[in-house]
Amino acid sequence: MQFITVEINGPVTTVTLNRPEVMNAINAQMHQELQAAFDAFAADAGQLACVITGAGDRAFCAGSDLKAAVADGHRDYPRNGYAGLIERFDCPKPFIAAVNGLALGGGFEVALACDIIIASEGASFGLPEPLVGAVALGGGVHRLARQIGLKQAMGMILTSRRVSAAEGARLGFVNEVVATGQLQAATLRWCSEILRASPMSIRASKEAVYRGLDESGVAAAMRNQKSYPAFAAWAESDDAREGPRAFAEKRPPVWKGR
Repeated sequence: MQFITVEINGPVTTVTLNRPEVMNAINAQMHQELQAAFDAFAADAGQLACVITGAGDRAFCAGSDLKAAVADGHRDYPRNGYAGLIERFDCPKPFIAAVNGLALGGGFEVALACDIIIASEGASFGLPEPLVGAVALGGGVHRLARQIGLKQAMGMILTSRRVSAAEGARLGFVNEVVATGQLQAATLRWCSEILRASPMSIRASKEAVYRGLDESGVAAAMRNQKSYPAFAAWAESDDAREGPRAFAEKRPPVWKGR
């Protein structure tokens, strides 16, 4: 990997966008490296959560490297879309964005594609694509409207306005804002809290939320959830039996993730 780093600590994979000299802007090769890294995470049964962050303290990701895109003359994205992530709809494992600076354009879209966003107090977010004659079609216009509501999203999108981490928390797309220097510790805390639970239950829960939102309503979601793959796998899993058994025996559960 030339433009990202991948670190594995126990069951947590950390993918770091590593072009700090250009605020971790994404070029063609970086797209392919991210696709490969997220493919490996998704396929590894021992990896239970993925953290995405940026090198340095200036930026999480400033979006696409426009100079490189102009020089290359094309913007081909990998199989799972921008950054190998924004169209990765079939991975029920949790993704956490640890945002340590600017998250603009495609960088904000990567964060929005994660399940949880933790931001340092100096972080900021925006979709400035219209200022360069582009549109935030990497999920930005769709996810933002669904995550914070139509009017607030339209206000950000149509004005290309950048918002602070604190305002992101108020709007609802940031889960927690932490002091500068505390981002890694806060991210590890979130991972630890997730990892206390059954991996099968976590995957089933994530899948039920996202697939359920695509249903016509709550009744349809509840009626169809048994057919969701991760939900069905959880229902037949060792973990589904271990949880009640451990509770009855007054001992910590031993999750097998299967």
